[in-house]
Parts: sequence; C-alpha cells; structure tokens
Amino acid sequence: MADLWQWVLDHGALVITYLYWALDIVLRLVSLIVVPRKRRPGSAIAWLLAIMVFPLVGFPLFLLLGRSQLPRRRLEKQRLVNRLMRVRAHAIPDSELDEDVPSWLQSAVRLNRELGAFPLTGNNSADLEIDYETSIARMAADIRTAHDSVHVLFYIMGLDETTEDFFEALGERADAGVRVRVLYDHWGAASHGKQYRAMRRKLDAHGIEHAPMMPIRLFRDGAFQRPDLRNHRKMVIVDGEIGWMGSQNMIASHYDKPSNIRRGLHWQETMARFRGPIVSELNLLFATDWYYESGEMLPEPTLVRPSPDTSGSYECQLVPSGPGFVAENNLALFNQLFYSATRRIVAVSPYFVPEESMLAALVTAARRGVEVELFVSEIGDQFLVFHAQRSYYTVLLEAGVRIWLYRSPTILHAKHVTIDDSVSVVGSSNMDIRSFLLQMECSLMIGGTDFMEKIREVESSYRAASRELTLEEWEKRPRAVHVLDNLCRLASAVV
Repeated sequence: MADLWQWVLDHGALVITYLYWALDIVLRLVSLIVVPRKRRPGSAIAWLLAIMVFPLVGFPLFLLLGRSQLPRRRLEKQRLVNRLMRVRAHAIPDSELDEDVPSWLQSAVRLNRELGAFPLTGNNSADLEIDYETSIARMAADIRTAHDSVHVLFYIMGLDETTEDFFEALGERADAGVRVRVLYDHWGAASHGKQYRAMRRKLDAHGIEHAPMMPIRLFRDGAFQRPDLRNHRKMVIVDGEIGWMGSQNMIASHYDKPSNIRRGLHWQETMARFRGPIVSELNLLFATDWYYESGEMLPEPTLVRPSPDTSGSYECQLVPSGPGFVAENNLALFNQLFYSATRRIVAVSPYFVPEESMLAALVTAARRGVEVELFVSEIGDQFLVFHAQRSYYTVLLEAGVRIWLYRSPTILHAKHVTIDDSVSVVGSSNMDIRSFLLQMECSLMIGGTDFMEKIREVESSYRAASRELTLEEWEKRPRAVHVLDNLCRLASAVV
C-alpha cells in the first residue's frame, strides 16, 4: 500500500490527467442518459452541447438548473391546493357563451377550465390603465376604500418616491383594522436592496402580514429547488370586490437602478381593473400563494363572495400557470388562440423567445392569411433574452408577421394578446420559455366588444410610439450581430 501511494505521489501529474479524462467520459455518458429524460428535444440538445463542450462546468450547472419541477413537498402542496381550488371554484357562477360565439372560443373556455380549474364568469366590468404613475395612484385610491381585506402580490415591490403613497394607503387601512396581506417574490424584491428593506420596515411598522414568495433556500421542502423558479404574478384585490392585474411591478418606472437612470430607461405597462365575479377568482389565486408561503389556508367565505357589482357585460376567465401545472397552461392557451384566429392576431410581449410550437402557430397563422402583429422593444434590458428574441425575427418577417419596435429609451413591458374581434388576454406572462416553464404566472381571458375597443386603443397608442421593422432593414444588420443573436438563442434553450 505504501509503495502504491508513493507511486501516486511520484506520478501525480499523470494520475490527475487520467482521473480528469475518466471523469470527463463518465459525465458525458451519464448526461446522455439523464439529460433527455422528460425534456423537450431543443432543451436537451442545448444542455448536451454545453456538457459535451465543458463537462466539468456543464454537468454541475445541469444539476443546479436542469430541473424545472418544484420539490416534492411543495408539489404536494400544489396538488392539494389545485384540488381545493377546483372545489371552491364551483361556488363561482358559470357563464354561458352566446350561441353566435365561435366554436373555437367555446373550446378555449373548456381547455382553460380543465387546465386551471376556474370557470368562465359573466357580468364583469373592466378598464385599462397604461400610465405608470396613474395606475399606482388608482390602486392606492382603491385600497383606501377597503373595509375588510386588502390582498397584494407583486413580483417586484419596493418603497420609493413613486410607490410611497401606495404603501401609505396600505398602512392607513391596516391601522384602521383592515386585514392587509402582502406577498412579493423573494429574488424580484430583494434584488432592490434599499427599496426592499424600506418596504419591509414600512409593512412591519403597521403590523401588516407579509411574506416572500419562493424564498431562495436551495434545499427547501426537503429537496433541492433551483433558485430561478420565481412567482411573477401581479395582483391587488380590495374587499373581494375590486381586482387589479397586469404587467406592472410596484416600483419606480426606472426600477431604481442607476444604470437605467443613466440610460434614461423607463418601463411602459398595461394594468387592468376589474369588478364583478372575476374578482373572486383573483382572490382564490392569491389565497393559493398565501398558503404556500404562510401555511395559512384562508377561509372560503372570505374569498368567494357574491359580487355587489354585476352590471358589466364582459365574460372573463382566469388561467394560472407555473411549475406546479404540468400542462404549461399559458402556452396551451396562447397556442389554442393563435391556431384558431381567422383574421387578426396582435401580441405584445417584452421578452419574446417562443417555444417551438408557438413559433409554428404564429408563422402558420401569417402564412394562411391572418394579419399578425408583434410588439417588442427597440432596445432590451436583458442581454441574453434581447438577443435571443432577435434571432426569431427573420422567420417571422419572411412569413409576413409585422414587427413593431417600441422606441427607446422606453422598455415596452406590457403583456397582452388580441384575437380577431373575439377575445383578449392580459396578464403577467411573457412569451418566453421562462414564463412557460419556470415562473408562476396568471393570464386573464376577456370577451366583450367594448373591452376589445379599449385594448385596440392601447394597441394604437403603442403603434404610434413604435417603428416597423422591415425584412430589408433586418437583413442589413452586421454579420457579427447575427452570430451573437443565434448564440444567445441557443443559450436560452438551456432550461
């Protein structure tokens, strides 16, 4: 044994080399078995390429980021809440679509009910707000009318000059005895350190119940959880009677980042305000996230209530999605609508990195004569995603899709879709792989001619602030940029 150890010491460089190559071969062989399991071909190929090129780096990264599923205990919670949500959703009255509604829309309603458990509700009213600071002021004004409860959930929340009055409103109602509950994504909020700490101090000072969502603890719930699984929803529910949802975070429009301020960047959003039975669906969805993070199951009578305002004419249906929903609800909804469109599709998405089936749906729609418009930003705030999405422009432009670039220095962060003159979808979901697989999202499908007119006005305002990208202009971009876009597209598939 001593002789063997001495030989190892004498030939250390050779031993290390053999061990390195043995480990290299083992990692490559193991990855061929492990990586493709229950994974899309594109994602599997991207991971395998990363591992084959850099095995000692790629394989540990795969172990860290390669699973999009929740830990077992949290997944059990998700299944329990899904069952309870289905039971409670039966207390929300169903709405029947008119006989003249296209059959594909009836099919979409059935699909959404199967995926997310929520029924189609009628007699809702809604309006849109696209001015950043006005929407915050209106939410604060609604909070000040609360008599019973205020439920708040945002991906990013921070106390600054823009949001100060919003938090003042929360404090006032909490001091008056109203139950105020606040949820914020751990990474999304904590990454804004100064504003995050100020917010927590404010909430604590008024005795407001609050909790971080998806806290970054790698071995939470008895198993490893990848750190980039996030809750991306944005909602405010007041007394179960008024509901807000959409794309906006609760922070200044430049996100309080010095780099954004230097570049003059600010975010353009779309928020929707609802009254009617649909607010009970929003309240139920908030309750699921509250249960995950606090362990408290809110009683049904406080969540599902007869709406005092049923004067509206809009039919609405909520579609939650996230790692706990194996069917990728938001992707299924978008694809169903894109394939069903007969005249027009307008899609607004800040981060457009479509899954292969979605890209095929949009390209097919354009080639069969549907007018397809895509709104994205002229500049990006996320390097990898921005260049990855640009790699899809050529195939879209060649198919006849019109691409509108919202002019800098504004980042168009709104997320909504309109199909023909039949249905709109607003919410928090981007059209990218992260929103389909890794993030908790909520989308709301809305039917109603009046609402379609409101959202068409928003689309027109975005069109006026954009310039159209032509295929001729796009083909003149530098070759180096073309290569960079394609490399980022490959990297974006590693999920």
